[in-house]
Amino acid sequence: MSASPSGGGLRDEGSKLQVITAGATAGMISRFIIAPFDVVKIRLQLQSHSFSDPLSHAKAKGGPIYKGTLSTFRHVFQHEGITGLWKGNIPAQMMYLCYGAVQFTTYRSVTQFLRRALPATATDDDDGRPTKSRLPAAAESFLAGAAAGAAATTATYPLDLLRTRFAAQGNDRVYPTLAGAVRDIRRDEGWRGFFRGLGPGLGQIVPYMGIFFASYETLRLPLGDLQLPWGGGDATAGVISGVVAKTAVFPLDLVRKRIQVQGPTRARYVHKNIPEYYGGAVGALRAIVRAEGLRGLYRGLPVSLIKAAPGSAITVWAYERVLRLLLSMERVASDDAHI
Repeated sequence: MSASPSGGGLRDEGSKLQVITAGATAGMISRFIIAPFDVVKIRLQLQSHSFSDPLSHAKAKGGPIYKGTLSTFRHVFQHEGITGLWKGNIPAQMMYLCYGAVQFTTYRSVTQFLRRALPATATDDDDGRPTKSRLPAAAESFLAGAAAGAAATTATYPLDLLRTRFAAQGNDRVYPTLAGAVRDIRRDEGWRGFFRGLGPGLGQIVPYMGIFFASYETLRLPLGDLQLPWGGGDATAGVISGVVAKTAVFPLDLVRKRIQVQGPTRARYVHKNIPEYYGGAVGALRAIVRAEGLRGLYRGLPVSLIKAAPGSAITVWAYERVLRLLLSMERVASDDAHI
């Protein structure tokens, strides 16, 4: 992702190890900073009752009723302490570490494959490899981004499910430890239990990453000369791309979260009335629209957008700079070796 499809040789993208290191580092930094937003978003997504509904208190069955982002922040902090805002952070950090590495590595590999499979006439003077493919830049970025998102989502999905379940539990701890959660899910739900909701997860991430990477690569160069407090053109392109992509696929993200907490522990999370869904993602979508209306598909969207903007910007900003640092260190080491 560090090089535009329309310019620059592939050697400027760094080695595979450098890409893995930069992607993993970016993912970890971004995850830790936005963790509280993620907890709040998950709590709102799992809330199937509305604060404005006069029957909400009866429907909640002892669970909290959240009204908006700030109210949810305050409720979690007051009732669960500051650590409540980082629930699920350990599996989430592990997920982002692996996700970032797989995502950026796959993106780089697919981009290189497309340029070799559909080479343009222009080549790098040093090694003769194509600098771009015949595909338009946006199409190349979309395909590479979609493949990267699908690969990373599948590889890290069990960690994503664990993150959601830990973030969904209140003071009544469903799973005391991460190892205990893995053991209980394996025993009670089998290996398939770790992949609940993978269908809508892939249905979400493919267009999300395609839209994100296509938007980012389109905006990065035109905005590259901007100097803004949060990091200039790279960060600005990341913010815009993240907001656009997240809004487009948000209903599938909500459905994925609802499906992830299905199973024998469904009634033990902070929301005691999470419905039971049948018929996969399509069945869940229909049930939510029928019971909660179209607005029900967008519960938690404001905090998700708030999270998406800094999350995408931090990820891209950190990736670009870590990769540049690694490339700079490599050049220094090379220069020293020739002295």
